[in-house]
Amino acid sequence: MSDDHYFSADPAVPFTRESFPVDVWGHSLELVSGSGVFSRGHLDHATAMLLRELEPPVQGQFLDLGCGYGVIGLAIARAVPLATVTGVDVNERALLLANENARALGLGSRFVAALPDQIPTDMTFDEIWSNPPIRIGKEALHELLLTWLPRLRPEGRAVMVVGKFLGADSLQRWLTEQGWPTTRLASHKGFRVLETRRG
Repeated sequence: MSDDHYFSADPAVPFTRESFPVDVWGHSLELVSGSGVFSRGHLDHATAMLLRELEPPVQGQFLDLGCGYGVIGLAIARAVPLATVTGVDVNERALLLANENARALGLGSRFVAALPDQIPTDMTFDEIWSNPPIRIGKEALHELLLTWLPRLRPEGRAVMVVGKFLGADSLQRWLTEQGWPTTRLASHKGFRVLETRRG
């Protein structure tokens, strides 16, 4: 397995960085991505749809679940002055880039990215935003969601973008069956935006 495999990208190993601009909610973000990180050098179609279809939140504590190099969480932090955002990922190189991007954008005081076991167990969130790692497999994805959804505060919600052909509709049904009522907010070019609320 190479060092560039998504789940083993070592931040200590030299790697190629690639920057690109992203315009979200009227703000321009210059982001740096890198080899061994999802969607290097461009904004992937699913995340672009999520950010295009939803308005920015108003305020609160947010979780960017599977944050990668930070695009969703940093977009929220830039557009919402009263937001604090925690990014979580298992890819340490992605976390390195996310925190570097936050500092470069002047958002380091309101965005921090960390490994799952570095997030305090009592930390809760008003909203969870995610382009979840569907390709880790159904069982692992279900475990991931059932780990983090209980961190939602009362009246909180999670919004996710999932490919229709990667199981968006079955995931919507499964979440509802697990006591997490989930509805479809938008559908476009094979992707669904799902909203999950506390049951």
